[in-house]
Amino acid sequence: MFQYSFMQNALIISILISIICPCIGVFLVLRRHSMIGDTLAHSSLAGVALGLVFGQNPIISAFIFTSLCSFLIEVLKNYYKKYTEIILVIVMSLSIGIAITLISSGQARANVNSFLFGSILTVTKQDLLIVSVLCLITLIVLFVFFNQLVYITFDEEGAKVAGVKVKLIDYVFSIIVAAAISVSIRVVGVLVLSSMIALPVASAIQLQKGFRKTLVYSIIISIIDIISGLVISYYVNAAAGGVIAITSVIMLVIVITIKKAAFLFKNKILKETL
Repeated sequence: MFQYSFMQNALIISILISIICPCIGVFLVLRRHSMIGDTLAHSSLAGVALGLVFGQNPIISAFIFTSLCSFLIEVLKNYYKKYTEIILVIVMSLSIGIAITLISSGQARANVNSFLFGSILTVTKQDLLIVSVLCLITLIVLFVFFNQLVYITFDEEGAKVAGVKVKLIDYVFSIIVAAAISVSIRVVGVLVLSSMIALPVASAIQLQKGFRKTLVYSIIISIIDIISGLVISYYVNAAAGGVIAITSVIMLVIVITIKKAAFLFKNKILKETL
C-alpha cells in the first residue's frame, strides 16, 4: 500500500500529527480545556470553506481562521470568566454558521466531505510541505515555552505571581493549537479531530506516570492509533478519520483493561503472601 505516493504523503503527515496533537493535547486535558480543542476543530471547517471560496489552500485558511477564533476565545474570557462554556458556544455558532452558509450556497466548489471525515486520497505534496512547516514551528514554540506552559498548567495563579506572562503564553499556545488542528484536517477530518487531541492523552493518564512520561506515552499511543487507523481505513475503504477515532477508543479501553487486570493481579499476589 505504501508504494503509492499519496499513501507515503499520508503516512508522513500522520506521523507528524501523532506527535503534534498529544503535545498540545496534554496541556489542554490537564487544564480541563479539552472542549476548547473540540470547538476550534469545528471552527476550522469555516476556515476550509473560506479557503475554497477564495481559491486559497484550505490548510492555510483553516490555520488563519482557527487562530482568529482562538484569539476570540481569549478575548471573551475577560467577559465570561465564570462561564467558559458560553464562550465555546459563541465561537462554534459563528464558525459553523459561516461554514454552513458558504457550503450550502455552493460557493465552496470542492468536496468538503474530505475535510469533514478525512481522506488520504486528497493529501498532496503541497499539503505535506505546509504541514511539515507548521509542525516544525509548533514544536519549536512548544520547546521554547515548555517550562512556562507546565507551570501555568499546574498552578496558573502561582505562575502569575512568579512573573510568568500568562496572558501572552495563552495567546501563543492558542496559535499552536490552531496550527495542530489545521495540519490534521486532511487526514483525520474535522468531525473527529478532537479525538486525536484528547484520547491518546486520556490513555496515557491511566498509566499514572509523571508529566514528561505521560507526554511521551501519549505520543507513542497516538502513533499507534493513527498508523493503525490509516492502514485499516485503506483496506476497508473507509474514511481515515472515523477509523482512527475508533482505534483511539479501543486503545483507551485496552489500557484501562490492562490497568485493571494488573491491579487485580497485584492484589491477589499480596493476599497470597500474607
